[in-house]
Amino acid sequence: MSKTEKYRVRLIKQLGISWHDESLLAQALTHSSFISENRHTGLTNNQRLEFLGDAVLELTVSDFLYRNNPSMSEGELTKFRAAVVCESSLARAAGELELGLCLSMGKGEERSGGRERPSILADAYEALLGAIYLDQGLDRTAEIIIRFLTPVIADVIEGRLDRDYKTILQEIVQRRGTDTVSYIIINEEGPDHDKIFTAGTVYRGKVIGTGDGRSKKDSEQQAAKMALARLNKV
Repeated sequence: MSKTEKYRVRLIKQLGISWHDESLLAQALTHSSFISENRHTGLTNNQRLEFLGDAVLELTVSDFLYRNNPSMSEGELTKFRAAVVCESSLARAAGELELGLCLSMGKGEERSGGRERPSILADAYEALLGAIYLDQGLDRTAEIIIRFLTPVIADVIEGRLDRDYKTILQEIVQRRGTDTVSYIIINEEGPDHDKIFTAGTVYRGKVIGTGDGRSKKDSEQQAAKMALARLNKV
């Protein structure tokens, strides 16, 4: 089994669904650069699924914001929806699923950093949602969207979407001297498709902050946030 196939198996577990037609998943994870370099495969790139997933995503996020924020005006709902479905937010969600490592991609695109490019990750995320919609229906797709985008939605509404606590903490520590901070995963709970990670921020040999998240990256950010609070910097 190739590395890409192993990451796809992990992705399926994270999503927690049984596919009726796994060819839809394969299409969602096929970047156009792969087709350009491998025209004989008979595969189709993910651009049409991206178009469909974009519509499902916007509807789901609109519905969620409307139902859960009755005091918001139309303008506020529109602003928050735009922030949730923007490229950086979707790339973040795709990163938590490690979609970049699941993609079939041309060698040239891969060498240029395509697996980490936000635009490619965001497009792949939308394509994946399009595939899930065709295979599982709207309700199941909406459930998956909200499960993985809830942290992003919360960050948007509370105004902390772009705050990188790990970077802020590192900059503060560096100004204090030569010490560095590191992160450890203290605990993992739950099934593969709904796992909760607990991370710890280690500074001068001690854990000075802990945090929970649905991905290791999110848990580390929350641990850094707690560490910053203890250092009286936020």
